[in-house]
Amino acid sequence: MILDNFPALAALVERRLEQAAARGELSNLPGAGRPLELDDDPLVPVESRIANRVLKNAGLVPRDLLDLVELRRLIGSARAQDIEAGAGQWNAAGRLRVLLLQLEAAGRRATATRAWQDYEAALSERLARADSSSCQGTMAAADEISKPPAEDP
Repeated sequence: MILDNFPALAALVERRLEQAAARGELSNLPGAGRPLELDDDPLVPVESRIANRVLKNAGLVPRDLLDLVELRRLIGSARAQDIEAGAGQWNAAGRLRVLLLQLEAAGRRATATRAWQDYEAALSERLARADSSSCQGTMAAADEISKPPAEDP
């Protein structure tokens, strides 16, 4: 908390709040009994909060958030194999790498690391499905070959 480094100030604030509560000055305040609307993210730097609030009030989304949404979409596409093979696949993979590198460059290393891990997991799932389906196809072909020939009536 902010006042943890100032114990004397924290004690003064606490004492004044207790005195105000004892006098009833904190009763019947607007919004009493309702949850606080905390729309400021404490992890967002103070200098960005005002800009984010202006964008939010205008119905716009910050570029960083749009990039994270696109990152999630690309990872989901890699997992679901939605990206067509060929140029589209390389463009999507390239865009994904660019977004991840931008996160790292912006100092959001933990987010980038998690995204790299999610991307690796998505590719692993995709390869496992491909191996599984090719094995099933091979097994079906082997079963077909090993069947005795049908006798003609």
